[in-house]
Amino acid sequence: MKVSEIDVHEAHKKLNSTNPPFLLDVRETFERDFANIAGELIPLGELPDRISELDNHKNNEVIVYCRSGARSAEACKLLMQEGFADVKNLSGGILAWSQEIDPEIPQY
Repeated sequence: MKVSEIDVHEAHKKLNSTNPPFLLDVRETFERDFANIAGELIPLGELPDRISELDNHKNNEVIVYCRSGARSAEACKLLMQEGFADVKNLSGGILAWSQEIDPEIPQY
């Protein structure tokens, strides 16, 4: 299953649009407490049991992110298997966001 990628510049543009996509953060709580770009937090390990919480986003564009893009790619595959129509992985994760969009966000 091929995961669609979106770079941080395109994601930033979409998130600031009048019809922003749903943003899902699949990192751990301590990571979000340290560095955050918004979105709903459901850690990857909890996602299989909590995926029904996202059912109202099945037909929306969903951008998934983590620290570097590996966990979010796994989350994208899970969402796609569950019938989510438009799922994208944030290439480079929050590290790329910090480097290219908002250097105020700490890297870890």
